[in-house]
Amino acid sequence: MADVLDQAEVDALLAAVDAGQVQEAAPEGRAKPRAKSQEVRVYDFKRPERVSKDQMRALEAIHEGFARNFGASLSSFLRTIIEVRVATAEQLTYSEFIHSLPNPTCFNLLSAPPLEGQMCLEISPLIIYPIIDRLLGGSNAEMFIPQRPLTAIEWRLVKQITDRALDNLTEVWSSLIEVQFEVSETESNPHLVQIVSPNEVVVVMGLEIKMGQRAGTMSLCIPFNVIEPVIGKLATQSWLAYQRKATNQDQVQRMTSQLRSAAVNLRAFLAETSITVNELMHLQPGDIVRTEKPTKAEIIIQVEGKNKYAGRLGQLKGNRAIRITRQAEPTEPL
Repeated sequence: MADVLDQAEVDALLAAVDAGQVQEAAPEGRAKPRAKSQEVRVYDFKRPERVSKDQMRALEAIHEGFARNFGASLSSFLRTIIEVRVATAEQLTYSEFIHSLPNPTCFNLLSAPPLEGQMCLEISPLIIYPIIDRLLGGSNAEMFIPQRPLTAIEWRLVKQITDRALDNLTEVWSSLIEVQFEVSETESNPHLVQIVSPNEVVVVMGLEIKMGQRAGTMSLCIPFNVIEPVIGKLATQSWLAYQRKATNQDQVQRMTSQLRSAAVNLRAFLAETSITVNELMHLQPGDIVRTEKPTKAEIIIQVEGKNKYAGRLGQLKGNRAIRITRQAEPTEPL
């Protein structure tokens, strides 16, 4: 039963309304004005965003570093120019990710202890078959892309590609958490693999791989429950700073390791002179060719056709040798 106000309470309430201490109720059928500070945002319950935009940008920055390193590793392995870049970074449900993949394809299940759960690495047949053809000595000219699962031999060849991808993933993730990426299982039909529930949120990093006129995609699927323990470590500013620092260090190390094993052409010039064609045609064993260079002068050593060092002719263990004495001037005569 509702309480009944006495006359004193009614008088006190009317006085409070007149003083502005109590707001009058809005008439029926008329909406109450919404507070200006209230913010309304559209939220799709079918595609919940559990990773913030800053965290997504940080993940994208991490995998941009992976794309550069992986592209350089593939280029040196395949002896051709390979371009890898991050094309997309988005949040999907696992069901949407699976249905976006071709069937059959190159589908790898990854484990990354100590992180729990599994990730997915998918490489499109549009680029994986040209890579296999390149490994087997083909030219990729007018190559037909077969619509069939990979054979056992092809899987062994693809393993050389995925191993390099996992090494680079382990490297770029090492500053976030010490993990070791490994392939736990391979499959040709992605619809047969169920690592999380269909409605579970996953982060999908889509990469584009170009090799000459051929191009294809590579997708890395990261379920939210896998990266949830370390999601708090992702900060845009720190990761962008790490990216700039790591890029320079990685480039120096990569260029140094490649240059150390590069072969160069080295030649030593005893002297230089000019003779007529007639003299050249009549040269016989035992003839002496006179030069203007003194016998005690240093010998110029060229590397790839450019003056690099000067030295003196000698003998070492029965072989002719040159002892380097100094650096040569670029314009120094031979």
